[in-house]
Amino acid sequence: MNQNLKTEQKYNKWIIVLSIVVPLVVAVLFGVKIPNVEPLMFLPPIYATTNAITAFVLVAAFWAITNGKIKLHEKLMKFAILLSVAFLLMYMAYHMTSDSTKYGGDGVMKYVYYVILILHIILSVAVIPFVLITYVRAITNNIERHKKIARITFPLWLFVAVSGVVVFIMISPYYVS
Repeated sequence: MNQNLKTEQKYNKWIIVLSIVVPLVVAVLFGVKIPNVEPLMFLPPIYATTNAITAFVLVAAFWAITNGKIKLHEKLMKFAILLSVAFLLMYMAYHMTSDSTKYGGDGVMKYVYYVILILHIILSVAVIPFVLITYVRAITNNIERHKKIARITFPLWLFVAVSGVVVFIMISPYYVS
């Protein structure tokens, strides 16, 4: 077994732990309301914008790597990870201080909204191990294995970022100010 693969395997426990713990913590904290705190109603457009920027950064990183700009690709991918963490922190802060907004539309748009929302939620959980594995394979210099999984990670992560913006746009008329 080569050294890169051994190093990669050392991260596997952390990938498994984070892939399980992050969604569980989010689920638990989603039900926690901080008492006597002003609702952070200003956050949804900020975290939706963060998702939009993430989508652009992912596309820019894809462009960078396909054009041989490896260092730029690395910086953009680290930035995309930081943006995703920032999104998650803002999302949790909002939901710990504010009641969830109900979608108020009807007809076919209601079904479209819920299909997009459900796919977004499921894939936002599923993409966590893909992002972590892809990142670990890059930092351990397992480039061929990195490329292989990145072909799956990129479209998943891009869908999660874009669908998050779509969900925000669709629900934004129903936010209570």
